[in-house]
Amino acid sequence: MERRDFLHFCKNLAIRSGSVAFFSGLAASSGCAGRRYGHILANNDVDMVGSHEAGAAVWNPLVDQSVAKLLGRCDAGIVYPAAFEPNMIPGELPHRSAQDGSATVCFIALENKSAEELLDFKDQLYERIDSQINSSGNFRMVSRRMVDAALLDTRMRPDALFLPGNREVFAAALGRQGAPVDFLLYGKITSGTTERNSSTQRDYELTLEMVNIHSGDYVKESANIRKGYHNTRAGKWWNYGPFEQADG
Repeated sequence: MERRDFLHFCKNLAIRSGSVAFFSGLAASSGCAGRRYGHILANNDVDMVGSHEAGAAVWNPLVDQSVAKLLGRCDAGIVYPAAFEPNMIPGELPHRSAQDGSATVCFIALENKSAEELLDFKDQLYERIDSQINSSGNFRMVSRRMVDAALLDTRMRPDALFLPGNREVFAAALGRQGAPVDFLLYGKITSGTTERNSSTQRDYELTLEMVNIHSGDYVKESANIRKGYHNTRAGKWWNYGPFEQADG
């Protein structure tokens, strides 16, 4: 029997029996409710808000806000090396590209210290941060493949690069690949969870840290988003509405 005919049969049966619940239950038990349908989102469609985890509605704004704040400070000249000279000595490690006047940045790691697994979002967040910084005009991102190869070549963990000697070794390894570097970029995701009976509030924070590979100076910026999770639709009103209840 065709699906359309089957649904028509179910509907007529429900009408005859006078029970809409019967029709709903029969359709669900037959597997009709198990199908999934997809649609393409337009650019102006809002991101879906996840019911159990952060999702795009949290991660995308966190990246956009933290990158904008970091670039705002960098564009103001806060992290540019004071030793920069427009005409550098041949063979000297450059602070900016001679072609476009931009500083080179290595995105070393995106660390997840939150209560949730990032799963497939981790690589997407990395690429979103990388592309936004690379398109700023004042920075050129070093290829992630080159960064991974240099870490493998030097046998160093990302946090080992906070030691001056290790930074020099790492920079030399990238220089041999033709990718001199001025700044190291680290990202960290954290979360804080508050429980109230059957409701949960989770505060998500993304922190970006830009480290000057020559001096060790750094600039750090972060963005945060709070999200509530509830077992019922009334949970939002009950916890955040005009009649907030005391902790129970």
